Amino acid sequence: MTNLKGAGLNWDDLRFFLALARTRTVSAAGRELKVKHTTVSRRIKALEQGLGTRLFDHLPDGYALTPAGENLFQNALLMEEQAQAVERQVFGLDAQLKGHLVLTASHDVFSRLVIPQLGIFRKAYPGIDLQLLSSTGLTDLSARQADIALRLTPKPPDYLIGKRVMRLGIGIYASRQYLQNHSQWNQLVLWNDEIEKPEWALQNFPDAEVVIRANDVTTLLACLQNHMGLSMLPCYIGDSAPELMRIDLPLQDSTWGVWVLSHADLRATARVRACREFLLDILEQQREVISGTASSYWQP
Repeated sequence: MTNLKGAGLNWDDLRFFLALARTRTVSAAGRELKVKHTTVSRRIKALEQGLGTRLFDHLPDGYALTPAGENLFQNALLMEEQAQAVERQVFGLDAQLKGHLVLTASHDVFSRLVIPQLGIFRKAYPGIDLQLLSSTGLTDLSARQADIALRLTPKPPDYLIGKRVMRLGIGIYASRQYLQNHSQWNQLVLWNDEIEKPEWALQNFPDAEVVIRANDVTTLLACLQNHMGLSMLPCYIGDSAPELMRIDLPLQDSTWGVWVLSHADLRATARVRACREFLLDILEQQREVISGTASSYWQP
């Protein structure tokens, strides 16, 4: 086993070690750490010399941990968790309405629900250096990749605190041209993970065929705008597309909600609190759009 005591380890050394262990190439580790790949190689070599043991095997498909590296990896993860906790606690004590703040949401949430209102926030808090991070997944708030997440989800992770602002409205949509030109609505555009036809399709369009599947809402929306068939969309997207019409069909209420989330350690930070309150306010102003109560329905 690698002897960690007296080895002169510090967190900066272990950042390079963890990046290479996770990415398996020095070039990818360099991109993650925003340094040259030669710097990664040099730091790993120095770390191995300092410990007196080899931590990686250089294989044709990348770097792999040696047994000594596997042992160090577990200890390095603990140090990473402690370093992140300290960083969050220090950030959480900051009571100033200025400084860096990272807000993450999906591209469509940003473009339709947040950015049109963002000038209000910038005018109210000019000292906050706001960074928008578009992501479809739940960005790792524990690692401070983001400070606040605006997410559409049935249930957020337990380690995050926040509020479900409202239920997400959903509806069945198609283009006006498609609805006008097809006497039978028998083409479906589904999500990639919908291997079987969803309940709404089986109940209302049992003989319809799946003509295409998509893995993101922007692509799915484009398919509908190009008259490829019917699909389910969040109402804030379907209702904002002038080419589309909502079809009046009975649907079960969505279990998904709109959540504003942050890490528990950041709840007292003034700029996090200000941004959270801003998001809650602008979402509430758009409740009808998000919940789907303002939809215009197709009339033949």
